Amino acid sequence: MSALNDLYERAVMGLVTRVPGPLVALIAMLFYPGIGLLVPVALNWPLAWLVDANMIGVSSAASIIIGWLSLEIGAAKRRHLVEWTTDLRQLNSEEFEWLVGETFRREGWKVTHRGRQDAPDGNIDLELVRNGQHKIVQCKRWASWHVPVDEIRKFIGTATIAGLPSTSGVFVTLSDFTPSAIEEARKAGVELIGGRVLYERIAKVRRKEPCPVCGMPMHFDHSPRGWWFRCVATGCAGKRDVGNDTGRAIEFLTEAPVAR
Repeated sequence: MSALNDLYERAVMGLVTRVPGPLVALIAMLFYPGIGLLVPVALNWPLAWLVDANMIGVSSAASIIIGWLSLEIGAAKRRHLVEWTTDLRQLNSEEFEWLVGETFRREGWKVTHRGRQDAPDGNIDLELVRNGQHKIVQCKRWASWHVPVDEIRKFIGTATIAGLPSTSGVFVTLSDFTPSAIEEARKAGVELIGGRVLYERIAKVRRKEPCPVCGMPMHFDHSPRGWWFRCVATGCAGKRDVGNDTGRAIEFLTEAPVAR
């Protein structure tokens, strides 16, 4: 039964991942009130059949809507991590993968999350696709230990098993890499992203609010009076008041389009 439930959940999540929101709503309506009510009534099914169809329609429609909502909440959280997180060491492993994935997504990649905290993921946390390119990503939220050469060799083996060249590999960590790991990655063509480079790439894709006075980017901050954007240019007093509502500030940052 658990295997059947897992298969059902995978099918629902596969559907809502690939289908846009309005079409998800239409599919849910096909199950209820469509299959769950209108079809049985139109075909004059017996009461017992109608009750069963109604239960199937309601539960299927609810599963689809809940699955879609979970994706939307997860996407908002990933955007929130990119916009607000300044100390990446405070993130857990799953959040770190989300942040790395959202960074790549804003760089124009289609991102599929493969990492699982409760099961083996085959050393692949993210899959990236862009303009015919296919890459795999391994994320290590190591804040102090440098990634050794053995980890790079294992990752190269993972790419081989997946039928991809080693040049398709990207290894991301909060810390850095040992000299032997760097040399091994160089020979194999694996892209290494250490903490400093990761911070730089996140900064490039973060939403930028231009100053209304000079046009320079503004810094987002909080004071006793509420949330503010303040201009970073020397001598410029440009600012924007976002208000005291933290929820509004989060919505502003996460819902606004990201300049590419």
